[in-house]
Amino acid sequence: MNEGHPDKLCDQVSDAVLDACLKADPLSKVACETCAKTGMVMIFGEITTKGTIDYEKVVRQAIRDIGYDAAEKGLDCDKCTVIVAIEEQSPDIAGGVHVGRSEEDVGAGDQGIMFGYATDETKELMPMTIQLAQRLGKRLTDVRKDGTCAWLRPDGKTQVTCEYKEVEGAMIPTRVHTVVISTQHDETIEQADIIAQLKEHVIAQVIPADLIDDRTIYHLNPSGRFVIGGPHGDAGLTGRKIIIDTYGGWGAHGGGAFSGKDPTKVDRSAAYASRWVAKSLVAAGLCKRVLVQLSYAIGIAHPLSINVNSYGTAAEGQTDSTLLAIVNKNFDLRPGAIMRELKLTNPVYQKTAAYGHFGRDDIEFEWEKVKTLEL
Repeated sequence: MNEGHPDKLCDQVSDAVLDACLKADPLSKVACETCAKTGMVMIFGEITTKGTIDYEKVVRQAIRDIGYDAAEKGLDCDKCTVIVAIEEQSPDIAGGVHVGRSEEDVGAGDQGIMFGYATDETKELMPMTIQLAQRLGKRLTDVRKDGTCAWLRPDGKTQVTCEYKEVEGAMIPTRVHTVVISTQHDETIEQADIIAQLKEHVIAQVIPADLIDDRTIYHLNPSGRFVIGGPHGDAGLTGRKIIIDTYGGWGAHGGGAFSGKDPTKVDRSAAYASRWVAKSLVAAGLCKRVLVQLSYAIGIAHPLSINVNSYGTAAEGQTDSTLLAIVNKNFDLRPGAIMRELKLTNPVYQKTAAYGHFGRDDIEFEWEKVKTLEL
């Protein structure tokens, strides 16, 4: 999913607002939603911050960074209407979560279930399918912005289907079955040229040659013409791409979106923490793939439940029960501790809002840094 897709545009705007608040005040409490349609972007929600934020300026800059600088592309960052409907955080929530509490004892900002997943099928310990799809999307943006494929416009989607074999619970990708790319383009390019350039400049640069064969199927702009895109072609809304943001359908998902939420909101921080836990377990060789589940109640610091499922891939001498004991020994999963350990009050969030929150090597993403475990 490209950064110019209307839903991802909204995710990035919400996280741009969050970052601006955290830069001004690391203790900002932010729940910022965004919606977009033709010629309009609106932010709305609850924000309490000591900073003075020019929200309209932040919104326009985020749109500009994506590449929406003309109406014919789907949105004009300078001329579009920006609506700001922000109120302060409810005092009832503030009183139940963080007011009068130490950092260690901050309560969860909401109730819910969060999941983290890791698998040894790629070096990033991510599923091959979502990892390739995210990289194709990023490559589309790179060749648009560097001029290699100047006919590209910001909106686009990618999808990869792989064939796997399962060996005692472990998943091993054997080949790429299908590649799907739908990308916005200008009016001057023909479909045959789109297909040829996508294969040469995008697919061949991302997907390892040994995973592609003469049976691999390509659906490249399968609907044909895609000139009208962005918020002009489709409305956008924060939080509508939660599977793309995580593991592409592998593992599980508790339903909570990420963007626009400060780290007291465990929908985000505990999802990052559970990925950190899962990745650390697989990286330590304790299992080949694993799903880590956490649950919380609003205002309560300690998780209500922690579950580990290694799909039968636990190393010799380990079981899901022993893996759970290792988790409890090595990780403090209270929201305040998660925020401290993963440095979640730093303004690093806008980058997460396109091309996945996981499986990235951005140095700011502490949840992707493996923890050395005491066994």
